[in-house]
Amino acid sequence: MSIFDRLSRLIRANVNDMISQAEDPGLIIEQSLRDMRAAYTDARREVAEAMSQSTKLDREAKTNDTLAEEYNRKAEEALRGGNEELAREALRRSQNHKDLSAGFREQADSQTAVVDKLKTQLRALEAKIDEMESKKSLLAARQKTAQAGATLERMSGFDQAGGAMEAFEDMERRVQGMEDQNQAMTELRTENDIDAQLANLGRDRELDEAMEALKRKVGQGGEGQQG
Repeated sequence: MSIFDRLSRLIRANVNDMISQAEDPGLIIEQSLRDMRAAYTDARREVAEAMSQSTKLDREAKTNDTLAEEYNRKAEEALRGGNEELAREALRRSQNHKDLSAGFREQADSQTAVVDKLKTQLRALEAKIDEMESKKSLLAARQKTAQAGATLERMSGFDQAGGAMEAFEDMERRVQGMEDQNQAMTELRTENDIDAQLANLGRDRELDEAMEALKRKVGQGGEGQQG
């Protein structure tokens, strides 16, 4: 598994863990950046190792080329000296080094392709980190706006979902009803008091008239007795 595959798995694991814990999105962004920076450092090290391996393979190929040439010259010298068997052995060793050189060269070419791919991915990762760094403040502002919108949505949902606002308004209606009822009772009591006063005025007048009549009667009776 390459460093970039590990990076992808690491970031997904960390982000999913933070989301499952309902963490602040800002923290998720920061954690993702930290993971990417750490992975970038590891990726640079891995690319450097791959480049080093490619250089080593190329060096091995050149070394075997040199050895193949040396054994080929020794084969010529042995053949000129009349030692055909030694010349044959030198040629065999020269061919072995040529085969080794070809193998190292082939491996070096494959390694070079891997290094080129790793370099491309490394540059892409670096660009992505720079992009996320530049967008971090924008994402933070968008997060604040989203949070404010969510708060407003929750507040507007009170009267729709029977929340605190509806309970408050219901209590206000009840208090208003009680006040209206008290005012009506007060008005009724006032009206009853006036009726009672008016009724008392009538009874007082009747009582005065009865008293005057009684006085006249008594007075007339008294006069009758005195005569």
